[in-house]
Amino acid sequence: MKPEPTSSMPDPASPASVRTEEAESMLRDLLWLNALIATELIQLVENSSALLRQGDIPDSCRLEHASLRAVALAIADRYKPGTDLRMHVQKHGD
Repeated sequence: MKPEPTSSMPDPASPASVRTEEAESMLRDLLWLNALIATELIQLVENSSALLRQGDIPDSCRLEHASLRAVALAIADRYKPGTDLRMHVQKHGD
């Protein structure tokens, strides 16, 4: 019989623990990147719509897009705070 471990805490230097940290870091990066892509696609849709309409997009779309942007930015800020994404997206409104 194998002896039972004396501690339920994983060894932070173990290869599995290091891989878990790398995976968590990668997931944070991917969530941030997806938020970036989402906000840029929203802007692309708005710009394309404005060009096709030869004017502003409907207010209902503008409100929905603002809500979608806010969700994407909240996700980006939660998993990778301190980037310039929020500042960049706010420039789109200028």
